[in-house]
Parts: sequence; C-alpha cells; structure tokens
Amino acid sequence: MSMFELPAYLSSRREQINAYLEKCIQAVPESGRLIDAMRYSLMAGGKRLRPVLCLAGVEAVGGRAENALPAAGALEMIHTYSLIHDDLPTMDNDVLRRGKPTCHVQFDESTAILAGDALLTMAFQVLSSAEAIEIDDHHAVIWLKVIQRISRAAGCRGMVEGQMRDIVAENNTLSRLELERLHVLKTSALIEAAVFSGALLGNGTSEQIDKLETYAGCIGLAFQVKDDVLNVEGDPDYLGKGVGTDALRRKNTYPSLIGLEASKAFARQLIEKALIALEPFDNRSDPLRAIANYIIDRKR
Repeated sequence: MSMFELPAYLSSRREQINAYLEKCIQAVPESGRLIDAMRYSLMAGGKRLRPVLCLAGVEAVGGRAENALPAAGALEMIHTYSLIHDDLPTMDNDVLRRGKPTCHVQFDESTAILAGDALLTMAFQVLSSAEAIEIDDHHAVIWLKVIQRISRAAGCRGMVEGQMRDIVAENNTLSRLELERLHVLKTSALIEAAVFSGALLGNGTSEQIDKLETYAGCIGLAFQVKDDVLNVEGDPDYLGKGVGTDALRRKNTYPSLIGLEASKAFARQLIEKALIALEPFDNRSDPLRAIANYIIDRKR
C-alpha cells in the first residue's frame, strides 16, 4: 500500500463537504429560527463519516468525488436530522452533542423537531435536484437508484426501524443475533448506502459494488460496536457527549451482552473482513482502508 495520510484526506474532504452543506443552507430564501437551528446542528462539526465514505467510494472505482457531492451532502443531512431527534427528551434525552448543547437545549423541543424534519426533507430535495441529475437519462436512472437506496436505508427498512427496535428493547435482553440486526438497521444501513451510492455514481462494476458493500457492512457494524465500547470507557471531554448512558438506560449493547474485551475483538474481526474485501482494489481505495482502521482506533 502506498503511503496515505488519512488526517490530510479527511480534512480536505470535510472542507469540501462543509462548503457544499453551507451552500445548500444559504440557498434557502427564508431566514429565521428554523434555518438557524438547521445550520446550528448541521454545521456543528462531527466526523462527516458517511459523506466522506460516499466520496471515497466514488474514488475507489475511479470516479470523480465531486460528482457525488449531492449524495454526500444529503447523507449528512439525514444523519444530522436523526441525531437531533435521537437527542430529544422523549428519546435519549441528551444535552450534549459534539461538545455543544443539543438542538432542543439550544433552541427548544418544537424547533428541534422541525429542524430535523426540514433537514430530512432537504436531503431529498438535494438528491433530486437538477444539479445532481443533469439532463442525461443515464445519469437520471443512476440517481434514482441512489435515492431509492438512501431512502430505504433511512426509513422503516433501515435507520428508523433500528431506532425503534432500540427503544423497544430497553429493559429487555436481546440475543446476539437480534442485537446485530438492530445495529445493522440503526447504524450500518446508512453507511452501506453511502459507499454503495459512491460506487454507483463512479460507474463501478457489479463485482466492485458487491465487494464495497461487503466492506461497508463490516465497517458499519464495527462502527456501532466501537460506539458501544466508547460509551463504557471513553473520555466524555474528548467524546463531546456523556459516557455510561447506555448502562443507565439499560440499553442492549455488545459490552453488556458479550463483555468489553470480546466486543473489541469482534470489532477487530469485522475490520479485518472489511480489508479483505478491498484486496482486489488498487491504491485508489486507500482512503477506505485507512477509514476502516480509523473506525477501530478512534477515541470518539
């Protein structure tokens, strides 16, 4: 593998994504409390993992990252909306997100709900925009497939269903298979959609897309396992949010089910499987390789 510097890559891609997100917000002719709340949460920082993975997926199959910016931006809007709603008192009741007061604390509950609703809707406005689809029929069909995959991953066949299962499972003990399914829906589905969308928009072959989906499924689950671990032993000052909250809410997590060390070992196994899936790719997939290792090594 060639020498690849992940921090510089992430910094460059985040700058590109942030500029695109700011452009989307600025394009709204209205101003006021709703837009302020949307911008507050959307531009609060964060890893930008899903949009970065989308752009890296394009590059892995030899495409231009810029061509997938609408998909990358939409993925971050959907992710941010989910965080706003997850943080609400009726859900996880969190007061800190990315080291800042959560949206409902900074504004109020009603504003936070509407800001989340607006970001979700804006995501599909961006995905279906003329800028994304262009005039070409071939591009239009590809973008329609991207919209279908992202909407499936975000809704009742993905993230929202995963969150529902998470809530229903509180104070109950799930089997390992049930917990894995919950995590795949809640976290992994949107990560898989990000890499899939990038690969499709980069004109990847069906074989390449299959390999990249295997990669994405593994890192998506590993990401959630690592989150479970960090909730046990992470540094709250570094994380920008509280720790120990999963245990207080009696949530089903890998550490609570199989123990902390076994959880870490499972996450490592998933990353190894993800890296094996990338073996047929050349150094254009180095960002994806580095992101896989980053997921397991991260402190927040």
